[in-house]
Parts: sequence; C-alpha cells; structure tokens
Amino acid sequence: METDNGSSGLSIPETKLINQVERMGLGEVLKPLTREIHLFDSFVAGTHHLPDPSVLDSVKSGDMLTLKREDNKFDSNAIVMNAKDGRKVGYVPEKDNVIFARLMDAGKLLSAKVTDVERKGSFVKIRVSIFLVDF
Repeated sequence: METDNGSSGLSIPETKLINQVERMGLGEVLKPLTREIHLFDSFVAGTHHLPDPSVLDSVKSGDMLTLKREDNKFDSNAIVMNAKDGRKVGYVPEKDNVIFARLMDAGKLLSAKVTDVERKGSFVKIRVSIFLVDF
C-alpha cells in the first residue's frame, strides 16, 4: 500500500522514544529498566600478571568493572574483568568462575562493582561484588 508521497507507509514516525535513543544512546534509555541482582562476593585474581599494571593505580571502591569471557588455554571458564576504559584489571578467580561462565555463555550479562581496594606495597587486593544484570 502506498501513501500520497509514494512511500510504502512502513517508515517509523519520529517519537519521543526514538529521539531519546538518538540523543542518549540505547544503553542509557534502557538503564532504568534494568536491575542488578547480587550473586556473589569475591576478589580480582591475576593482578600481578597484567600487561599494564598501572591500571591498578586508578581502581577505587565503587568502580564498575565489565566482565567478558576470554579464550584462555589455562582456564576454559576464564572471565576477564576490565576497567571502564577497557584495560584488563584481572579475572574472576578460577575457583568461582564455573557458574558465571555458564551464565555468560547462555547470553546473560554480568558486571562487578569494586567494594574494597587494599594496597600492600606492590600487591593490590581488589574485592568485588558480582551482579547479574537483568532486563
């Protein structure tokens, strides 16, 4: 079916929602519709094997870390934790990662929030809470 202007009539009219998505981005529009479900408290493993250890200088309590599955020859369930700028902070500990890896492999989104940072010389212990991001 054609309209008076020759188009098929299948175009989507501009709406308030479309304007918001264009202005703010889809992630920000959906943010109020998400909730974080606390799953587990743990720590960041592997901080002494980082390619860029300077990332640890900027990690502080309250920071959000993104979790991403990693193809890793040492651990088939490896989940890397990245800072907001994308730099690797470390990993979910191997002893804790099996169920989280299964959730992520099934398409679930997980995140972590830094709850405490303890520095002892060159050693940095970062405690985190891991969350399932639900829509």
